[in-house]
Amino acid sequence: MPMGHTTTAQAGSGGLTATEHRLANGLRVVLSEDHLTPVAAVCLWYDVGSRHEVAGRTGLAHLFEHLMFQGSGQVKGNGHFELVQGAGGSLNGTTSFERTNYFETMPAHQLELALWLEADRMGSLLAALDDESMENQRDVVKNERRQRYDNVPYGTAFEKLTAMAYPEGHPYHHTPIGSMADLDAATLEDARAFFRTYYAPNNAVLSVVGDIDPEQTLAWIEKYFGSIPGHDGKAAPRDGSLPEVMGEELREVVVEEVPARALMAAYRLPEDGTRASDAADLALTVLGGGESSRIYNRLVRRDRTAVAAGFGLLRLAGAPSLGWLDVKTSGDVEVPVIEAAIDEELARFAEEGPTPEEMERAQAQLEREWLDRLGTVAGRADELCRYAVLFGDPQLALTAVQRVLEVTPEEVREVAAARLRPDNRAVLVYEPKTPEAVEDTGLPDDPEHEATVEAGNDDEETAK
Repeated sequence: MPMGHTTTAQAGSGGLTATEHRLANGLRVVLSEDHLTPVAAVCLWYDVGSRHEVAGRTGLAHLFEHLMFQGSGQVKGNGHFELVQGAGGSLNGTTSFERTNYFETMPAHQLELALWLEADRMGSLLAALDDESMENQRDVVKNERRQRYDNVPYGTAFEKLTAMAYPEGHPYHHTPIGSMADLDAATLEDARAFFRTYYAPNNAVLSVVGDIDPEQTLAWIEKYFGSIPGHDGKAAPRDGSLPEVMGEELREVVVEEVPARALMAAYRLPEDGTRASDAADLALTVLGGGESSRIYNRLVRRDRTAVAAGFGLLRLAGAPSLGWLDVKTSGDVEVPVIEAAIDEELARFAEEGPTPEEMERAQAQLEREWLDRLGTVAGRADELCRYAVLFGDPQLALTAVQRVLEVTPEEVREVAAARLRPDNRAVLVYEPKTPEAVEDTGLPDDPEHEATVEAGNDDEETAK
């Protein structure tokens, strides 16, 4: 049986506990008992995302996420879905810049099935990976790209702003979806090499949360995962560090068939896991986190120059995070009007900082979001994996809110003054395409030539 240790409830953890264990092959295991409901969540994070990809093979991490649902040594075709759903469970997988994860929520008495399924594909996926499944999922991912990036209003935003904020050659320069050309270029041997390199137990964290017997759960994990060999061929991810500020404003105007003008911007902010990142999160919450925020009140309620306005944080651990601004204009309002109002609000905030009421409201909002994540067995399993993979310590998930509550108003003001500046942002302006513009440019008036992604969303969910 693998050795482990049990932690006691920490201050600010809400009484939640987690135990940590490690198998001989390097697999890290985190368990958290919760007997409130008879369900159990299994979450498996692999330390691989789009930042690990090389030029010419972008999108491979996300493509492989799809391939993981195409059968393994003892589970054929769509069997993973059929077995989990037939047992009353749910499942999915996502890919981001920094990780790929897979997860099931099961009736507690079906926990062993979920563990066996995850172990079978970790240990034997190559036995089922062939040209047919490769071509099938290549087409699925390309269609997902069309649906989420290429054929929806404002779809170019995430790719364009990411590419502007992170320079050419930076590991975060491209998004997890990858390019059509690279998806076409990926070979079966590329996929096999990718699996051998990254889908090893010593490159993963497994968390199990819910109505579980820890001793029995560990016995099942040892039984099914313990014989899978580790792999030591993984290269360290490329350095993602950058200067704190961009040094200039980067700007692009996009003329597309969109319903309204839009202003989007990405600001370079502190890396996740730092006190400065928590301060930045609070700053963006005060400025643009919901209908009580400063920018929403200014643009939507007072000036009525926008129909939607938000400011959020895309947290990244291996590179500067991004502060993501998204504003859709009202009627015929021009973007410079919006931009001037935003810069005025940012300058005022940089000078004055948040009021006590704003600080209290922002901290309460982030605390509620933390409670929402840890309040479900699936959300807690995911958070435990996240802190284990990205920061080396799953226990940090249980006390994250305490660190947010310790941030001072002056720290919030300081990070806003230092980072939320015109010379530290990439700006994207969307202008609606007019019939005259179509005629003048010679571009086809065809929705197949549009693009989309939900702004700020770095996760690519498996298509069902």
